[in-house]
Amino acid sequence: MTAGILVISVVFMLLGMLVQFRLKSKFKQYSEVPTSSRLSGKEVAEKMLRDNGIYNVAVVSVPGFLSDHYDPTKKTVNLSSEVYEGRNISAAAVAAHECGHAVQHATAYSMLMLRSRLVPITQISTNLSQWVIIAGLGIMGFGGGNQTILLIGIILFAVSTLFSVVTLPVEFDASARALKWLDTANITGTKEQEKAKDALKWAALTYVVAAISSIAMLVYYIMIYTGRSRD
Repeated sequence: MTAGILVISVVFMLLGMLVQFRLKSKFKQYSEVPTSSRLSGKEVAEKMLRDNGIYNVAVVSVPGFLSDHYDPTKKTVNLSSEVYEGRNISAAAVAAHECGHAVQHATAYSMLMLRSRLVPITQISTNLSQWVIIAGLGIMGFGGGNQTILLIGIILFAVSTLFSVVTLPVEFDASARALKWLDTANITGTKEQEKAKDALKWAALTYVVAAISSIAMLVYYIMIYTGRSRD
């Protein structure tokens, strides 16, 4: 059991590191390519918000590399300094993507609403699931016949997995909104648009890897449970 969990964890950890490395490489590469508009990430974000009729969301600078995110509770588009000040394809793409989430929020995009409703229970399940699963596996290892604790752990882990899966359409939709707007607003030209699309693709892949990893681990836990239940 332990060996299987270790193999899955290592494989997806390495895959995640590879995608992160590629993402940072793409970000750096496209940071050296200016956009036709010459707008900074801050200006891109503010324009996209205005163009979508959103005037109650602030664009602010936050510390950290690729720490960009939209905060629906504070209604702020938080951009890392490289994106906030950058006048290049990477900055424009990331800024527009985060504004894509603000547009989703303003239009009550169904998958974003679902993800938001899952946040409280996901925070609890993420903190508890691994400890409960470890306890359940420990009882099994010592010859315990009752698999209830493991089942509870699996259910908690399934909530986190569901959150990872629901996140995928949210991220892909935000990128689609960003790319469409960058094109129609003439922020990026044809060649620049392809580079922006490539940059956002690698950002999205980080979420894909996380979701597949969670699904794989969930399936493995279920196999352990069902296998012992038949014994």
